[in-house]
Amino acid sequence: MVDTAQRSSLDHLLQAGLEDRDRRAIRRRLRPLDGGIGPRVTINGRSVIQLCSNDYLGLAAHPAVARAAADAALEHGAGAGSARLIVGTSTAHAALERDVARLKQTEAAVVLSSGYHANTGVLPILAGPEDAIFSDELNHASLIDGCRLARAAVRVYRHADAGHLERLLRDADGFRRRLVVTETVFGMDGDLAPLADLVAIARRHDAWIVVDEAHATGVFGRNGGGLVSQLGLTDAVDVQLGTLSKALGSLGGYVAGSAALVDWVINAARTFIYTTALPPAAVAAARAAIAVLAAEPERRDRVWSHATWLRARLAGIGYRLGPGRSPILPVLVGGADEAVLLSEALLARGVLAPAIRPPTVPDGTARLRVAPMATHTADDLATAIDVFAAAGRETGHLR
Repeated sequence: MVDTAQRSSLDHLLQAGLEDRDRRAIRRRLRPLDGGIGPRVTINGRSVIQLCSNDYLGLAAHPAVARAAADAALEHGAGAGSARLIVGTSTAHAALERDVARLKQTEAAVVLSSGYHANTGVLPILAGPEDAIFSDELNHASLIDGCRLARAAVRVYRHADAGHLERLLRDADGFRRRLVVTETVFGMDGDLAPLADLVAIARRHDAWIVVDEAHATGVFGRNGGGLVSQLGLTDAVDVQLGTLSKALGSLGGYVAGSAALVDWVINAARTFIYTTALPPAAVAAARAAIAVLAAEPERRDRVWSHATWLRARLAGIGYRLGPGRSPILPVLVGGADEAVLLSEALLARGVLAPAIRPPTVPDGTARLRVAPMATHTADDLATAIDVFAAAGRETGHLR
């Protein structure tokens, strides 16, 4: 029987927490779309330009990708039926892993049910209480959680500051092993890790380097192989992590590297062993998306061209953008309440660009994370700039 007094106490506590988030303008609410993702989406029956997804190349709705997913679901069913080590591994899973390894130019790869699973599963099987992890201060929450689960000593270095990392490594004696962990493209800032410097420093200090290519895969490098590939550092990076759910338009995560690394993940990573395998539709969609990367390189060209154009126009009408070098354009606002106000003004005029607020970004750095897709048209982008100008004037963000 339900203890109503206890439930009332819990609900009272939770409601107080939600009200506190309201006061600080950081309470989140879901905004259901009437259909699928694309350069335009429908909210409450109204079509708006969306400038905020991670589907950079527009592959989630690509006919070949969608058809591959539909065919796989019809032929093999909706779910995988089991964890990978029971009966959840199909020949399609194995083929996808070969495709990912080729894309990443590594000896082997293994796919997991999400990028979050990859990051939280791998770090605890590479490091433990006798070890130290050196983590960029702006790393994704999944990497932060992976560090915590590893129970290693965590040393946080200033964002993209190779010199600070080297000083921390120089002063970190007495550990069994040391790992340097970084994103290659930072998802909220759009800037790049100084990867060549980090690799050199890690080598000088006998540390392993683990990189998260979530926002780089598909967008950077030959055939979309990522920033590691673009910089020619594949052989120097020990572990590549990433996702199939951003530029590849599907679902899942991956770990790429040596055959020994992949075998260790299969044998030791709890997030691989104790969860159901990716469904057939997601596997087929990811394979089709990787094929499209090679067949349609113009998609990467378009997303870069769109990002360059948008950056120049947004700056030209008075917005302050972060100094990133990727298709992620952070429009910096400052206060969470100000960012919400600007986002709502944009949506009222037909542009969806939600406010990004603490704790996702540090206090005082709330922003709109603008991310064009390859499938946006020139008219979409020109209209968006007009809307940004009008919304900025209405909210007082632009003078």
